Amino acid sequence: MFQNVKYYPGDPILSLVDKYNVDPNPKKVNLGVGVYYDNEGHLPILECVKTVEKQLAKQNLPYSYLPMDGLAGYRQACQNLLFGPEHEVVQCGRIATVASLGSSGALRVGAEFIHQWFPQAEVYVSNPTWGNHISIFEGANCTVKKYPYYDPETHGIKIDELKEFLLQLKAGNIILLHPCCHNPTGIDPTTSEWDDILTIIKERELIPFMDFAYQGLGEDLTADAYAIRKAVDLGLCVFISNSFSKNMSLYGERVGALSVVCPTADEAKIVHSQLKFIIRRFYSSPSRHGNYIVDNVLNNPDLFRQWEKEVTEMRDRIRAMRIRLHNVLQTRIPERDFSYFTKQRGMFSFTGLSPQQVARLQSEFSIYMVENSRMCMAGLNTSNIDYVAQSMAEVLK
Repeated sequence: MFQNVKYYPGDPILSLVDKYNVDPNPKKVNLGVGVYYDNEGHLPILECVKTVEKQLAKQNLPYSYLPMDGLAGYRQACQNLLFGPEHEVVQCGRIATVASLGSSGALRVGAEFIHQWFPQAEVYVSNPTWGNHISIFEGANCTVKKYPYYDPETHGIKIDELKEFLLQLKAGNIILLHPCCHNPTGIDPTTSEWDDILTIIKERELIPFMDFAYQGLGEDLTADAYAIRKAVDLGLCVFISNSFSKNMSLYGERVGALSVVCPTADEAKIVHSQLKFIIRRFYSSPSRHGNYIVDNVLNNPDLFRQWEKEVTEMRDRIRAMRIRLHNVLQTRIPERDFSYFTKQRGMFSFTGLSPQQVARLQSEFSIYMVENSRMCMAGLNTSNIDYVAQSMAEVLK
């Protein structure tokens, strides 16, 4: 009966974890999977989260289903975080927001909505992008193509080529954007470049879909939302997927949301109803515990300030690792320019290594990163940073 079923070989990033786990080298370093680790190499539980969990344990709430679209307080808090509580789109009810199973779930629900109601639309993703972006949209029967983005020669963005490409696209197509901390390159447009990109998107009547998985890990919670708020200020209708996996360290709780900015409050209600219908057919309702945690953190002023402080500490630690990596490599190989490490933002870096050099790092030094040279900077700490930097210098010579 299953003779025609094809074998799935596994995700190339997650498969690195299996190789890392069986590696006997005591110096081994995992820089593949996109997870934030603290300076001791541990997955942290944030203090604000611990506080909420103690409160929830005392309440002894029953394990009931959540509504299809999640807790009302959670959904409102997501809108406030994305746009600011005083923004017109929030005040006028022009946003349809549903809780989702992480940002991946939000992308999938959004992709299904697009396929149903904009069946002719093509989805354009950056070259490169997070590999699962393509799989998620193709899984919803959307046609996926790429737009120019990363320039390996300059370690920057092909901004002129990107803008020229957007000018050629037909109205109604979807442009998947990373508002901050681009995955996998770590290279983001400047505010003026965002202004140009979004102006073209408006002129060409394209539809932006912004995957916002790293809010707070670039500059800060507000600055990282610049592209989203600018798009709305320009009058664009926008799809936004956001996640609390990284910035609240709630990976396994699968806590995210999908927000759709609509022209009117009445249209937002209609879109909201269809998003709930999609959720009902997929998984019926979102995860309960994670929704309650985020709801309590974001809607309590003291806990929100504590969370903001903890996100700042995470962001600053990653920046310190970038600076240290740059300094060691620049000292070891002074004839090369490694300044791109300090210009990149967020958890990831395109290191500029070739697939052969990445393979050498793994086989000779037990340092694991994705074949395309994407490194998770949060896997570095004061105990392994020099070893990693010196090893990279060896394979770069």
